[in-house]
Amino acid sequence: MLPFSYALRNLFRDPARLAQTVGGSALVVLLLVAAVALNQGMDRVLATSGSSKNVILMGKGSEESIERSEVHLEAEAAAATSIRGLDSQLGVSAISGEIFYQAPLETESGNVEQALFRGVLESALLVHSTVRVLEGRFPQSGEVMVGHLAHRKLGVDAEQTAIGKILKFEDASFTIVGIFEAPSTVLESEIWFDRNDLAAITQRDTLSSITLRMDSAEFDDVEIFTFQRNDLELSAIREDSYYEKLSIFYKPIKMMTWVTAALVAAGAVFGGLNTLYAAFAARVTEMATLQSIGFTRGALFVSLIQESLLATLTGTLVAFVTAYFLLDGLTIPFSVGTFSLTLTPMVIGVGLVAGFLLGTLGTLPPAFRCLAPALPSALRSH
Repeated sequence: MLPFSYALRNLFRDPARLAQTVGGSALVVLLLVAAVALNQGMDRVLATSGSSKNVILMGKGSEESIERSEVHLEAEAAAATSIRGLDSQLGVSAISGEIFYQAPLETESGNVEQALFRGVLESALLVHSTVRVLEGRFPQSGEVMVGHLAHRKLGVDAEQTAIGKILKFEDASFTIVGIFEAPSTVLESEIWFDRNDLAAITQRDTLSSITLRMDSAEFDDVEIFTFQRNDLELSAIREDSYYEKLSIFYKPIKMMTWVTAALVAAGAVFGGLNTLYAAFAARVTEMATLQSIGFTRGALFVSLIQESLLATLTGTLVAFVTAYFLLDGLTIPFSVGTFSLTLTPMVIGVGLVAGFLLGTLGTLPPAFRCLAPALPSALRSH
């Protein structure tokens, strides 16, 4: 076997080729890491946004979207009195009739962006158990409470959604009086209004949905209630199932992420192959000389693989460092909220496997071609 130092020295024989190989592999690994982190982040936030203990009552025929759903106001009281076994705090049933709305919102800086509104009463805190008020208090009329990632959705600095700031919707102004968190859920990107305010501004006399938190009750109990009250035209769905369906809805977007990453990566891989073909073709005589002094083709092949792996794994390290500073913790807005990119063990593992495959499988064709010529003709080729 050739000494490892031989492969190491060969890396620096052509600095331009080394830079191209390291840069190309770094680009491929970075794209794959970004694609995996993006898809994993979106799946994670949708998977954790719903609770298995919550059931959503929606208008029949609108199970795919809460925003399009319409539920009669009297359905909230009817559900509270008819369904036994709901969770409660201090005698107050954990049931929350809510209005969902998405519309442009203007900040004090004049920035106008699409925002996610949720019209609620204080009973919403009994249902959404992950919500915790970080600063301030629950909103009353003329006030709003914002998720601590709402500024990301609006594309503004966090100062624009601080307590005391004014947000404008339609012709009305609302003062921010509270900031809340709901870790790893879409709620963190929402803006919570007093339900009556949002109903008046949007001219709605119906709710979008009613969320129930079960204690001893089961999903079947809620579903039976919807069958008994046909006049209310309700449909029941588990909250976690609703967000699971949303994840399926976003599958084409995730596929497009993979396709884009694959296309760019393919371009980088083919460019790297061309570089290796040219580099190894210039070393046919060198490989033949080493064979003539006793080294086997197998030993030379292993040395070429080592040389390539050193370059691609260096590129992989560069990709990880870049991803750590540019991607890790980055918050990405999408239609129903925001999610964060995280360099999880799975993401890092995919990057390492990609770097290893680039250094091995990507080296096979040019290495075989370099070692294929017969020894006499290879020695005369210089």
